[in-house]
Amino acid sequence: MTKYIGLMSGTSADGMDAVIVDFSSDHPTLIAAHGCAYSARERSQLREAALADSLALDTIMQLDRDIAARSVEAIQQVLDQAGLGVDDIIAVGSHGHTLRHRSAPAGYSWQIGDPSWIAEHAGITCVADFRRRDIAANGEGAPLLPAFHQAVLNSTTPRMILNLGGIGNLTVLREQQSLGFDTGPGNALMDDYCQQHLNMACDLNGERARQGRVNNRLLGQWLRDPYFRQPTPKSTGREHFNLKHFSLDASLSHDDILATLTELTAASVGLAVEQHGHGAGELLVCGGGVHNGYLMQRLQQRLPGHAIGNTADFGIDPDWMEAMGFAWLAYQTLQGRPGNLPAVTGALGERILGGIFLAS
Repeated sequence: MTKYIGLMSGTSADGMDAVIVDFSSDHPTLIAAHGCAYSARERSQLREAALADSLALDTIMQLDRDIAARSVEAIQQVLDQAGLGVDDIIAVGSHGHTLRHRSAPAGYSWQIGDPSWIAEHAGITCVADFRRRDIAANGEGAPLLPAFHQAVLNSTTPRMILNLGGIGNLTVLREQQSLGFDTGPGNALMDDYCQQHLNMACDLNGERARQGRVNNRLLGQWLRDPYFRQPTPKSTGREHFNLKHFSLDASLSHDDILATLTELTAASVGLAVEQHGHGAGELLVCGGGVHNGYLMQRLQQRLPGHAIGNTADFGIDPDWMEAMGFAWLAYQTLQGRPGNLPAVTGALGERILGGIFLAS
């Protein structure tokens, strides 16, 4: 039996992804995948909690239980989809939902979604809390997916993996020592603007941004944010990249603001590649941003020397990459193998990540 479930609730707070992955061969096989959308109320609660200066303890504990209950629902739904039962699964790898992430040296990272509740009510061993062991070893605790990218997408030719979730992160695959870090905003700022001002979940395919004009004055102001030129290792989150942090020009049209926010994502990725990436080669994109055609065009314009595609070309569905990564991290933990890359996170060394919560 070699099947694991991976769960991912990302910084966009739009829903819970659940996958079943088979690790019986060198290349993991996706057996089933299911996305459980959060309600408007749940999205609002999670986003408010992520940005709040303080939260009542009862509120935190209720959110912790709610995400755990959602996790159990997602597990059952993906099992039903695959026609499998709990006895067919070795373990669940649960990322949880991040409420806070602060970078090193005095860093911490906190994901809610009670793994004891998941193990008890799903009836499957749960591996969770992956980030804090890396942080205890003086690391950033993020990003963790570069280790998975290296395991399944390594190449003898120059290749990078760009994950465009709420926050963007880049993996630079190298023969000797791969590199990875958060680039800055992915979809979060664009999505938040659509939800707050346009009553839309997102700018579908970038159509509103495509109709707007980039405000270069505002873009230049935003790109002066020190994070973009900070050396690696580095990681970030919604605490830093949120609309409150960036001044918006109320005289601009909605389309112009979306065009400028989209360009910020493309430009910050371009800077990241220029500073730390390969000068040319493959750039494989995964995450929700891969479906934003306008953003993909802007990336290609910013990186003309790179062949931009997506991870599906190499057997990993871009929509399920992160959830598959946390299934892999659970697999690594139960095999007694490390899940971090010290060159990525800055940890003192390789570490076996996560806590194991037995089903019985």
